Amino acid sequence: MRDGVRGDPVRGEPGEAVYRSPVMTAGYYKDPAATREAFRGGWFHSGDSALVDDQGLRIMVDRYKDIVKTGGENVSSIRVEAVLHEHPDVLRAAVIGLPHEHWGEAVTAVVVPREGRKPEAEDLIAHCRSRLAGYETPKGVVLVDTLPDTVGGKILKYRLRAEHAGLYS
Repeated sequence: MRDGVRGDPVRGEPGEAVYRSPVMTAGYYKDPAATREAFRGGWFHSGDSALVDDQGLRIMVDRYKDIVKTGGENVSSIRVEAVLHEHPDVLRAAVIGLPHEHWGEAVTAVVVPREGRKPEAEDLIAHCRSRLAGYETPKGVVLVDTLPDTVGGKILKYRLRAEHAGLYS
């Protein structure tokens, strides 16, 4: 990971993972603007938030577009999702940031319950609150039957953000 301004390696705090290699792609197909943006400064900017710990281990934190910026804090959706998946009533979960007048973005859980289960939003929030900092705890929970996926099973969070954008209005 390199400092976005100076390009210096960073340790102990999240930064963007950037790469340089003779076997990198030449760019995005028919998208020169995206190619310029991704390869700025001679490095490929991955969009992944990562950190290097004290032993030099590289730890992926989240995708920058999936980090929720709430009340001046950055919240990893992956971290909150991991806690939600510990709950016995949760089959699948996605965490997104939704527009909120006070917080800027509100941490919001979109949850598919296990078959035959009907978790209460308050119980899921309490479960998270017992394991996460207050600012990481979801402000709201939306129960759904399915989550929109790619063919490979990756959750399409942009669809969830669009579908639930007015939740806190």
